[in-house]
Amino acid sequence: MQKHSIPKGTRDFTPQEMVNRNYIFDTIKAVFQLFGYQQIETPAMENLSTLLGKYGEEGDKLLFRILNSGNFLSGVSGEDISEGNLLKISSKLCEKGLRYDLTVPFARFVVQHREKIVFPFKRFQIQPVWRADRPQRGRYREFYQCDVDVVGSDSLLNEVELLQIIDEVYRRLKIKVVIKINNRKILSGITEIVGQKDKIIDITVAIDKMEKIGLDKVKEELINKGIDSAAVEKLQPILLLEGTNSDKLRDLRTILKNSQTGLKGVDEIQTILYLLDNHQFAMPVELSLVLARGLNYYTGTIFEVQAQDVEIGSITGGGRYDNLTGIFGLDGVSGVGISFGADRIYDVLSQLNLFPATADTQTKIMFACFSEEGQRFALSLASALRSAGTGCAIFPDTAKMKKQMSYANDRQIPFVAIIGEDELLQQKVTLKNMKTGEQQLVTKGELLLLKLG
Repeated sequence: MQKHSIPKGTRDFTPQEMVNRNYIFDTIKAVFQLFGYQQIETPAMENLSTLLGKYGEEGDKLLFRILNSGNFLSGVSGEDISEGNLLKISSKLCEKGLRYDLTVPFARFVVQHREKIVFPFKRFQIQPVWRADRPQRGRYREFYQCDVDVVGSDSLLNEVELLQIIDEVYRRLKIKVVIKINNRKILSGITEIVGQKDKIIDITVAIDKMEKIGLDKVKEELINKGIDSAAVEKLQPILLLEGTNSDKLRDLRTILKNSQTGLKGVDEIQTILYLLDNHQFAMPVELSLVLARGLNYYTGTIFEVQAQDVEIGSITGGGRYDNLTGIFGLDGVSGVGISFGADRIYDVLSQLNLFPATADTQTKIMFACFSEEGQRFALSLASALRSAGTGCAIFPDTAKMKKQMSYANDRQIPFVAIIGEDELLQQKVTLKNMKTGEQQLVTKGELLLLKLG
């Protein structure tokens, strides 16, 4: 018999896992709405022209491309094939691709619908994204992102609000995290003072891997990318600055004294930390100079969140992207946003056993019937319970008691309403508490008044 499977980097989710996933989505969504953000959705696929060039060279390689409909080879010539230029052939075979993240489609959405939305536009989006990455622990090819962004405002108050959202979400989920922040202007200033301004992309991509591969490997990658070894040595002590946030900012002012761009980044971080002074954060906020967020579109403050008790990498990240909508023809619209990685958050909650026990079932009661007349009575009772907001089920077959009770146990349904001949004669049910084993004979009215949670 053929063995069926799913693509690597994807997962099925059982009903219980979906209850837990929805706990995450509902928690995040509630916080987004608490801060006044509105929900949108965009298509799973976008035109490749929308996606390409927005994530850097490495990001472009991870885009899933969709073959054109019909005769997809019609645009490919024999010369194309003989040349073996895969990128050129791919561009002719595929006009669309699966979205890599939610931020670039959001920027396209803003430009396309700019006449219909009110600026500053505060939106959130909870949808899956796809990346042709190598699957590993905590890294999937299909995964959900929970994004929250505001566009049309330069105010640093937006960054502060996003930090508050991060803090509130993880406080509610009971996950201890470290919130790391940096600023791309600071990084730009650093590359400027070490004489490698034109290599900013290579430098940021490399140093963003510091915590994964270590300093020596980062230095090796920088040199392989053509960064002067003397510049790499000058870079090292800056990236390894220690002390409090205030200490680091003080040292950076001295280091970046000849870089106007770098000093502007320092000012922005200082303003954000000042505005946060009156907010009692549950989670620590740390200025990290090795935080780079390799994506090319970030231009200002950047964020990353790591769980303290589980080694799994970033579980939230984002930043300011002043120029993103300009790529689509709408200049002068600044934006800032963050993305919660729901799948990694799920793994953290699972490992730390933090899912609430109350999230295990929505079905509060099951009717066990032994005749068609019993099923008819159960349908009436179930309709009344559902109208009152109580989730319930009717076992569809008139099977033996043991089979029906086993089903309720396997489904973790807390109550079973038994309808036998005696119950039908009295127009009542025998209500059994599946946890304690206690039973009581109740009327329809009494059943509706009982708390079955």
